[in-house]
Amino acid sequence: MELFAKTLLLCSVLALTNGAPAHQHDAAVDDGHAHAALPDRCEGLEFDAITPDEKGDTYFFKGPHLWKGYHGPAQLSNESFKELDDIHHIGHVDAAFRMHNADNPDDHDHIYFFLDDKVFSYYNHTLEDGYPKQIQEDFPGVPSHLDAAVECPKGECTADSVLFFKGHDVHIYDITTKAVKTKTWSHLPACTSALRWLEHYYCFHGHSFTRFNPVSGEVNGTYPKDARNYFMRCANFGHGGNSKVPKCSDVKLDAVTTDDTGKTYFFAGPMYMRLDTRRDGLHAFPITRAWKEVASGVDAVFSYTDKIYLIKSDQVYIYKGPAHYTLVEGYPKSLKEELGIEGHVDAAFVCPNEHMVHIIQGDRIRDVDLTATPRVVTQEIPLPLSGIDAGLCGINGIDLFKGSQYYQYESAMTLAMSRILPMAKNITSALMGCQD
Repeated sequence: MELFAKTLLLCSVLALTNGAPAHQHDAAVDDGHAHAALPDRCEGLEFDAITPDEKGDTYFFKGPHLWKGYHGPAQLSNESFKELDDIHHIGHVDAAFRMHNADNPDDHDHIYFFLDDKVFSYYNHTLEDGYPKQIQEDFPGVPSHLDAAVECPKGECTADSVLFFKGHDVHIYDITTKAVKTKTWSHLPACTSALRWLEHYYCFHGHSFTRFNPVSGEVNGTYPKDARNYFMRCANFGHGGNSKVPKCSDVKLDAVTTDDTGKTYFFAGPMYMRLDTRRDGLHAFPITRAWKEVASGVDAVFSYTDKIYLIKSDQVYIYKGPAHYTLVEGYPKSLKEELGIEGHVDAAFVCPNEHMVHIIQGDRIRDVDLTATPRVVTQEIPLPLSGIDAGLCGINGIDLFKGSQYYQYESAMTLAMSRILPMAKNITSALMGCQD
């Protein structure tokens, strides 16, 4: 676990787990554009626009070039989005964002590019019929010649919205009502591009970025920070420089859980990683970033309703979510008081749409009904193996993790009745993003 936890710490550069290297291109002449050399973002560039596509690959734009993902060389933008140049001949993108509009599947996950007074809509790198349009046709009340744009889903903003930046003015566009409210955030640097990543919002300016609150524009923490330390792989930059993702054979988890929104959390030592849909990558954070009261790691974790339960020693911490977890008043409480058990907990999990938490202690599994008051053990059965590190229950059954391997059972009933150990499976990159 110590090796894996240290490796997670080294992996806190986003470049390590999201995006594929771009392809090299002839730098002499391409589509009529002469280039002495491809630009190098590690030299410190101010991006024109940043946006993820519908697959989660993040694109960084500068002049007629783009970078796909967090590492790799530049390529010409018109090789991925040819109409931006063929139709408009602008040579650069003013702003871009990926639409979040779950109520309208015809619009959801489309990428919008803004060039002067025009807007382009792409899906699967194909320009939608009828585009480009005047910005006012699609986004009435939004000015032209924008500096940056970023989506803001309901729950993070008051309603499903898009934030459009021009100078220090922020035009907040309500996707449903098409109403626009304008605020002036003079304390925030003038953003030349913006990005939403894992419910966090980043304003890029120069070769730096500032994280901000999308509702108030408030900035907490020490900013600006150099983008090369976080959003790209550059020599002599980042938390550990050119570090590598952990090998799957080195993985040893302390706990794992999936919450009601489908986000999966892996815990190892003082670090955790969150996996949404793989579109946004896998990235390591200190546990205190999300659960500030729990500093040095956890023994077990499980999710129930809209809450996440963290078990550390003989204490239970309950956090209410889902967007930003906050400790429920009165916690932590003892294991005995909260769950009716005592002793070290190795793993815990709740299956979807069930109210029973299955708690593994040594070579036994104890069931506790979460709807009962007081909570007591309702069933105790032996396990066919001991030394379990973590457990997870989902639509495909139960996974029990032990070192870099896991054992799969069809259901809690199958686990309870099993007396023969199933064949161990190796943790793979498909399971949690490690390196095979």
